[in-house]
Amino acid sequence: MARNLTGNLTGNQATILAVTNQKGGVGKTTTAVNLAACLAETGQRVLLIDLDPQGNATTGCGVVKREAMPTVYQILIGRSTMSDTRLRTEFGFDVLPANRELAGAEIDLIDIGQREYRLRDALAEIRGGYDFILLDCPPALNMLTVNGLVAADSVMIPMQCEYYALEGLTDLVATLKKVRAHLNPVLEIEGLLRTMFDPRSTLTQQVSRELEGHFGNKVYRTIIPRNVRLAEAPSYGKPVIAFDRSSKGAQAYLLLALEILQRCVGNHGAVQTNAAVGVEP
Repeated sequence: MARNLTGNLTGNQATILAVTNQKGGVGKTTTAVNLAACLAETGQRVLLIDLDPQGNATTGCGVVKREAMPTVYQILIGRSTMSDTRLRTEFGFDVLPANRELAGAEIDLIDIGQREYRLRDALAEIRGGYDFILLDCPPALNMLTVNGLVAADSVMIPMQCEYYALEGLTDLVATLKKVRAHLNPVLEIEGLLRTMFDPRSTLTQQVSRELEGHFGNKVYRTIIPRNVRLAEAPSYGKPVIAFDRSSKGAQAYLLLALEILQRCVGNHGAVQTNAAVGVEP
């Protein structure tokens, strides 16, 4: 059960990370939800924003999307604020919910000035209260995704190691270059995350090597395996670490959270973490 978030939050400006891929079915929402939970597990203050009208990230962290009101839709059209919309989950992070009405934002934003900047401007209200803000973008290049890319500091790209994924990645990189050139000059690729990884597949191994060869240290060392428990967790409205902490999927996302924090230490100085994360060997 989620409840409205109360209290004043203070602190440094959050890192805003857009989790995006124009190709669907690559583990984007799974990554957004589970990374939020695992970062929270390390003691980080985390907000997850669901920008997909399907609302899967919302249900994946235990919020009944049809009952969620207001949602990110009301924020984008100026009828609500972040403080009034965000919810506290039972898993240690906050969520800005979405449901089907968000699909109408594409039309409603047409006549609104500076429509690409609506999310960025709204986040200014609460950005200082979080360490990480994760944006679960829809699998399409629409106004919702553009708002996410304009608001973000950087992009995480979950992808499967298969042939079509490489083609999609080329298109996505071209899109990011356009957004950087015209709307958000600081946007960069934070990292590429290999998901649903099956090491038994020769093609998977080949594509993985190509990614490492072309993108170098932009490819996360952590690899998310195919895992039944990871696939089951959303149907229970839980991140996988709350569903089955010992599963390979849970352990992989905990390692990803730690890897991201290590990158932050290298880029921005010391980051406070909870030492009792308990990643199993």
